[in-house]
Amino acid sequence: MKVIADLCVIPIGVGVSVSEYVAACEKVLKKAGLKIMLHAYGTNIEGDWDKVFGAIKKCHEVVHRMGAPRITTTLKFGTRTDRNQTMEQKVESVKKRLNK
Repeated sequence: MKVIADLCVIPIGVGVSVSEYVAACEKVLKKAGLKIMLHAYGTNIEGDWDKVFGAIKKCHEVVHRMGAPRITTTLKFGTRTDRNQTMEQKVESVKKRLNK
């Protein structure tokens, strides 16, 4: 099953800047072959259910290995059975309505 997810991994106990940890997660997601779109407060992910959730688990493992004693994650995700839809199509649909 295909899923589109919005992931925000927040390491706790590592100081104020977390960009090093975000970059590590981005590398995990890319290595998993997933389609991703980084944004200011997270990453959109598109792909097969098992690959997406397996990569999210790997992100946690990598961030813990980097020294984060605790992680809190926000995850939103959705699936469709009526048609295939990409992240770009979802955004374009809203942009079209804004231009009317």
